[in-house]
Amino acid sequence: MDKFKELVKSNRSCRRFDNGFALDTRTLTDLVELARYTASGANNQPLKYIISSSREQNDRIFSCLTWAAYLKDWKGPEPAEHPTGYIVILGDTTISNNFWCDHGIAAQTMLLGARARGLAGCIFAAINIKKLKNLLGIGDHLEVLLVIALGKPVEEACIDDVDDGGDIRYFRDENQVHHVPKRKLEDLILKAF
Repeated sequence: MDKFKELVKSNRSCRRFDNGFALDTRTLTDLVELARYTASGANNQPLKYIISSSREQNDRIFSCLTWAAYLKDWKGPEPAEHPTGYIVILGDTTISNNFWCDHGIAAQTMLLGARARGLAGCIFAAINIKKLKNLLGIGDHLEVLLVIALGKPVEEACIDDVDDGGDIRYFRDENQVHHVPKRKLEDLILKAF
């Protein structure tokens, strides 16, 4: 259990990557395969995926994402720190109109798989969906649910306890270490029987 706990703790949202490290479609396909094995509401399995390790397509996807809303003085990674892979998670409305939490389960599983390979990623829901659908030629029967940016991390992240003021906003310190405040366990469990 300790090994798995460390894997979960190391899985922080990464926003700066080594753009010289090329991800390949095999790695991205392997991550989607992990998602294929996850739970699905009513076992409908309505999720579909677009994977990209092409610099040209990656640049298109990058242009549709909003990066780190809490970091007001940071507009996103510099070109040398752009992700080198993406997985776009789609819901196929010809299969179901309700995707429940399938995409969250799939995304977390893929990120854990990426961390186990020494990679890192970030889940995006702040997406210019109309632009992304147009750039990637995504059909009307597919709903864009999430985008995962992936690559080799070049930033350090750590977990802190939420301070007494309750501030949950992540931040970067003077050394550019990314701090992620988490609520204390005793504040989460309301009752134990």
